[in-house]
Amino acid sequence: MSSINMSMLINNWYLIAISFLLAYLLGSINTAVIVTRAATKGKEDIREMGSGNAGFTNVLRSVGKVPAILTIVFDFLKSIIAVILGGVFFQLAFAGSPDIAGIIVIGKYLCGFFCILGHSFPVFFHFRGGKGIVSAAGMMLVADWRVFLMIVTTFVIVFIFSKIISLASITCACLFPVYTFILTFFLDYFNFNYSVLYVVLCTLAALLIAVFVVIKHSSNIKRLLAGEEKKITPKK
Repeated sequence: MSSINMSMLINNWYLIAISFLLAYLLGSINTAVIVTRAATKGKEDIREMGSGNAGFTNVLRSVGKVPAILTIVFDFLKSIIAVILGGVFFQLAFAGSPDIAGIIVIGKYLCGFFCILGHSFPVFFHFRGGKGIVSAAGMMLVADWRVFLMIVTTFVIVFIFSKIISLASITCACLFPVYTFILTFFLDYFNFNYSVLYVVLCTLAALLIAVFVVIKHSSNIKRLLAGEEKKITPKK
């Protein structure tokens, strides 16, 4: 960043802190836990069912299609809201900066990460949450729709051939920073005069999210290597 941006960062740090806090709190509203409790009239906790993960796939297997749809919709929306708010707060914090467009995108990536962090470690539910795939998808849509389309295409292709959601999710997580670098470097940097720092920070943010998601899928990776991961197949 230029010196004026660093000055803005120091003077408006509280706006950035607020954006991170709001993103984390929004992420902490774990839909899987709430929907499961509602569907079972408070008798069940999704974290004690099936795989124990508070996410879409476990809700689908353990509770049903409608609760799973509600989970994926609201987890997607909360991430979108968190990222949009992040963009607004970063725009306020760095108003007047010549690099404002790139800074806003970086803010969206960072707030997306804090939303995923909240989803995985929700303060409202004893820090036991999900793995952040749907929240990451919502972040991608708002931060960079081009990356979102590439990730969705990759997910669909891998899932069609494998029928394993975790494999598709892990593959997408690994390719997220790769896609981000390709688009920000070869398109934004060369064609739209974005800075090298913009490319680096966006790629690093994507890499941070990717590593976090892969680590959260460590148990799935073990089952995949052992050939024990369950496939999603139509019920007869």
